[in-house]
Amino acid sequence: MKGCIKERSPGHWAIILDQRDPATGKRKRKWHSFTGTKRAAQLECARLISETSDGAYVEPSKLALAQFFDRWLKHIKPNVSPRTHERYEQIATKNIVPLLGAKILSKLQPIDISEAYGKALENGRRDGKGGLSPRTVHHMHRVLFSALGQAERWRLIPRNPAALLEKRDRPKIERKPVRTIDANSTAAAFDAARERAYLSPVILATLCGLRRGEITALRWRSVDLDNGQLAVVASTEQTDAGTIREKEAKSGRARTIAMPAMAVEELRRWRVMQAEELLRLGVRGDDDRHVVTQADGSPLQPRSLTHSVSEFLKEWRVTLHGLRHSHASHMLASNIHPKIVQERLGHSSIAITMDIYSHLMPNMQGEAAAAVDVAMRAAINKRTDDVG
Repeated sequence: MKGCIKERSPGHWAIILDQRDPATGKRKRKWHSFTGTKRAAQLECARLISETSDGAYVEPSKLALAQFFDRWLKHIKPNVSPRTHERYEQIATKNIVPLLGAKILSKLQPIDISEAYGKALENGRRDGKGGLSPRTVHHMHRVLFSALGQAERWRLIPRNPAALLEKRDRPKIERKPVRTIDANSTAAAFDAARERAYLSPVILATLCGLRRGEITALRWRSVDLDNGQLAVVASTEQTDAGTIREKEAKSGRARTIAMPAMAVEELRRWRVMQAEELLRLGVRGDDDRHVVTQADGSPLQPRSLTHSVSEFLKEWRVTLHGLRHSHASHMLASNIHPKIVQERLGHSSIAITMDIYSHLMPNMQGEAAAAVDVAMRAAINKRTDDVG
């Protein structure tokens, strides 16, 4: 293969590649536009010749990013959960496409993406009232990175431009500590929840660390009151469109949680009360029934649980998810090893646990340093006594 450059106007070049069609043997010419110095054009010409010879060359496409997103979203739909697909579609169509959708996919550059993130942070809200949060823009980057990675695998682009952004060019998230409640406030919340029939979800979040979807998916067959254990094997997912389904536990891992005696006592009491209430409605309670249900025994939607419990928890200025965080903070304050905290919460790695609760770690660091100091001083004193 041969190639040459031809100046069209100052700083604008045509890169001409000569090759033969392997099927017909006829000579073909490919033209590429390039802007820059003569030396840069020569280097680009050499790169295109090399990529074509190695089979790594990708034919430029006039496909716009918005059109590509349509194809990508259809491609991933069978492979992700409905809620995940819905979220990807929202971010792609409402956040990314307005900023980059008209860009030709093959011409999208890292600088285009970086500038789009800057615009999103400055005035990306659709209501015109300011910019998007760094967390939302971070989600934009994750979706764009994933989509362009597929475009690279489909050979629509030679490389993923989102992958070329340095970390400092990506949105930085400032993690805000989630509000938690202490043991005294938790005890008060338990008393109030018992009176309003909210105790079982509050217990499951605060004493067992379950997520909202895990609470609504939990069935009595997964609760072993005799041995004080429960198994988290599923989670309920709800989309904005109203679709509800049960899926496997987050991270694809079931986990077994040892319940405090208080949780066992309260759940045992609740099971009797639930069975009596259902019997009055002519409904039989069995092991397949959900632990937390609507009044008629039917499953409770995750968002309905959030709505009802949130109203109740306003007095303590904490959310249902905040109760889960409270469970973690109570354990760490009691010097429970972070690995145990990770396993109870169902985090995929201890790094996630350490990252989320790093603000609780300084006290543990101080206690660890003090313990090391005591051990070393004891060893030094023993050595001195032995020598003496």
